[in-house]
Amino acid sequence: MARADTGPDFIEALARGLDVIKVFRPGRPVMTLTEVATAAGLARPTARRILLTLQELGYARSEQGGYALTPRVLELGVTYVRSMGLWEMARPHMERLVAQTHESSSIAQLDGSDIVYVARVAVPKIVTLSVQIGTRFPAMQTSLGKVLLAALPPADVDRVLAEPSRSGVEPRRRPDRAAREAALREVRAKGWALTDEELALGIRSVAAPLRDGLGNVIAAINVNAHAAETSVERLTGEHLPLLLQTASAISADWAMREAVPHVTVS
Repeated sequence: MARADTGPDFIEALARGLDVIKVFRPGRPVMTLTEVATAAGLARPTARRILLTLQELGYARSEQGGYALTPRVLELGVTYVRSMGLWEMARPHMERLVAQTHESSSIAQLDGSDIVYVARVAVPKIVTLSVQIGTRFPAMQTSLGKVLLAALPPADVDRVLAEPSRSGVEPRRRPDRAAREAALREVRAKGWALTDEELALGIRSVAAPLRDGLGNVIAAINVNAHAAETSVERLTGEHLPLLLQTASAISADWAMREAVPHVTVS
């Protein structure tokens, strides 16, 4: 049914698509077709067509017998980040880290073979690539991506990296499978990742995982530096310990948030 109080130019199909996106809220990351249709007030065939369209556009994916949004929704705005509460929770920790290192720091999540930036605190620097919320880079050539890929079951890495990148960025280096597997084994052993001008000239960074209360990796956080200003030795010797402390603090806050009962009172 058409909605009341809408003008002649109102596009009902677009409104229904946005309704479907909005039914995915904290605590409900994966929903069945029936749940989506019920929550959005739509017939199952209509909800199915919308979900398949969102999936074709990269804004949704099939998961565990249902559907889930992808970080590409960030391209529509920052609703995705704010719904998670990750930015509000991480910001004071990131600001402290940036003040200590005088380098930029970002948080990213994996979307196919790319990383997508979901939070960032930057310092003014001349860098090769511009980064903002929603920016995408090929995962394997970034420290953030290495951390996120290393958290996957090894059997899933090939499948994920087989997806074409939507970043539009051509990385400087493309490791073969043996080199890639060796790099990810090292990340799993160390608990952090380094990248040194693999994505673009002049960019090096270290990254660490952010975990939930069960130890699952939910995102990764980095310290990004310009190669001409910050050596690998300084990055790993001075900035990495601060980064690991920050990642631990954010993870602890996130676990505490999860542990608090969420009750809806009507």
